[in-house]
Amino acid sequence: MAGDLLSHAMKGALRAAPASASGWREVLVLGAGGALGSALLAELLGGGGFRRVHALVEGPLASAVRGFEPWPRARLAQARPEAPPGLDTACLVFERARHSNGRDEAFTAPAPDALVHWARGLRAAGVARLLVVVPHAPSMLPGALKGGFADEAERVTATLGFEHLLILRPAQAGDVVQGGPWIERVARLWLSQLRYMVPQREQPVRAVKLAALVATLARLLPEAAAGTRVVPPELLWEAARAPEPQPVLLRWLTADPAAAGAAS
Repeated sequence: MAGDLLSHAMKGALRAAPASASGWREVLVLGAGGALGSALLAELLGGGGFRRVHALVEGPLASAVRGFEPWPRARLAQARPEAPPGLDTACLVFERARHSNGRDEAFTAPAPDALVHWARGLRAAGVARLLVVVPHAPSMLPGALKGGFADEAERVTATLGFEHLLILRPAQAGDVVQGGPWIERVARLWLSQLRYMVPQREQPVRAVKLAALVATLARLLPEAAAGTRVVPPELLWEAARAPEPQPVLLRWLTADPAAAGAAS
């Protein structure tokens, strides 16, 4: 994983940093071990816009990657977490388990049912901007949830006092699982057919591309009015296919929150 991360970061370093970057902000990634989380960590490291990039880890972790600093989980668990003065943004990535043979175990893997717990810890640490990424199966997401809160945990998180709260529910392709009892194989086959019923604009976006979009949103947040917004899958699909995704995302961010998918 470390080799992949360094490779992505070195490639990303060749790109110019966004014009909106202040150079003094710092960002923390929770859930940096999965496919999406590791891609996001690399994108934040290589794309500029932040003085330092942190990732929550389960224990001591040595790193020689420039601009990267592991953040022990125990530090966030303190009653008054001590955070760098510039740490104003956090990305909380909930991702389905991967068969990684233990290579991602160094990074904390937050459970979706602990959203409020993590959000409170981040707010206590002084984080003002929080991006919550919750990949979903597009065929299983009711239309009513695409622009509003999915559960009480998201509603409570919105009351914790974050200056900016972005909830992203990008479509995620189903896991390919082989074998198992015949009834499970039949069920997986039936569910896999549902993807053909999903509109094209709600189809999954590749993890690397999605990570770039999340990182861009994290950099652009200071330019948007304060508030809570739910990022619809259609916007991510449109931005992923645009020659320059930043203008698409900035236009959405700076629109009236009610028109931009704000939750109430």
